[in-house]
Amino acid sequence: MIIKSAEFVQCVTDWQKCPSPNLPEYAFIGRSNVGKSSLINMLMKNNKLAKTSSKPGKTQTINHFLINKNWYLVDLPGYGYASISKAMREKWQKMIRDYLTKRENLQLVFVLVDSRLEPQKIDIEFINQLGKDGIPFAIIFTKTDKISAPKIQSNVQKFYNKLAEQWEEMPYRLLSSSESGRGREEILDFIEQINNQYQNIE
Repeated sequence: MIIKSAEFVQCVTDWQKCPSPNLPEYAFIGRSNVGKSSLINMLMKNNKLAKTSSKPGKTQTINHFLINKNWYLVDLPGYGYASISKAMREKWQKMIRDYLTKRENLQLVFVLVDSRLEPQKIDIEFINQLGKDGIPFAIIFTKTDKISAPKIQSNVQKFYNKLAEQWEEMPYRLLSSSESGRGREEILDFIEQINNQYQNIE
C-alpha cells in the first residue's frame, strides 16, 4: 500500500461521537509507552501525525486519522501504567471498551507488545478479553531494533506459549521497528488485504 494522504480528523472521549462508520477502521493500542505513536508515524512516514512522548499516558482520547481518503487509523489511549488517577483510569477503560465492542466498522485491532520484555500479565489479559469479546486483532511486537534477533525470537515464543494456555489458534503477528521502518510494508499490506475484503462485502 502506498500512503498518499494522512490527515487528522478528530479526537473524542465518546465512541458515539466518532466519524460516520462508512469506512473500514483499524485501531492501534498497547501498554503505555510501547511506542504506539512512533509506530503510527513510521507507517504514515509523518513524524508529526501522532504526538509522541517519553511520558506514558500521552494519548487520552480516541484519535481518528483518515488515510488515503478510504480508511481510518485510530490511535487509542494506552492501557496499564500512566500517571493518572484511579477514577481517570477507569474512565479510560470504559471509553476504550465501549469503542472496541460497539464500533461497527472496526475491522481489526493491532495490539502492540514490547519485544524487549518477557510476557506481561496486562498484555495477556487484554488479548484474552479481546478473544472473549470476539474482536479481531493482530499482535505487533515493537522496538525490535533494540535487542538481538535470538532474544526477539525467545520473547515472542514465551509470549505465544503463554497465550497457548487460553488459545487453540494463535493470533497473527508482525515485527516492527519505528527506527528502522521494519514491518511497515507488512502491516500496510495486511490492512490493504482486509480493505479489499471489506469493499467486496460492501
